[in-house]
Amino acid sequence: MLVKESPFPVVQRVCRARMAVYSKGVTMLRPVALGAGAAAALVLVLPARATAPPVGALPRGPVTTIHTRTGSLVAVALPHRAGGLVWRLARGVDPKVLVEVSEANVGKDVVVVYRAGRTGRVKLAYGLTRGETSRARASLTFVVTVQRR
Repeated sequence: MLVKESPFPVVQRVCRARMAVYSKGVTMLRPVALGAGAAAALVLVLPARATAPPVGALPRGPVTTIHTRTGSLVAVALPHRAGGLVWRLARGVDPKVLVEVSEANVGKDVVVVYRAGRTGRVKLAYGLTRGETSRARASLTFVVTVQRR
């Protein structure tokens, strides 16, 4: 280890101390870098698994039939419920037939707007759950049939 020669002993001690810290710091840098890399990997992976569980079995509820044409908009009104109850889409929707355009609170309802794509039939099944739990307390089903113009 090379240390500057200086007529002042304090400068020599400071230079030797810096060299000692530097040589220890290089060996300590690898575990710190590995730990930081592992933490970054966990941050990127964990949110992907933090999704809500799917809505379970739906109780019997009203079924509404809607007929529309391709390219038109379809609005579905879900009554707002208090006490932490929220409407969640229980089953997947074919994006070729219906695509969600917007969602808004309008008065005492939650209105979800869809755009009709190609012809077909889609079932929009909503379950009323407490937060993001899987148990549905009520259900609303909308059967949407899209026809050609």
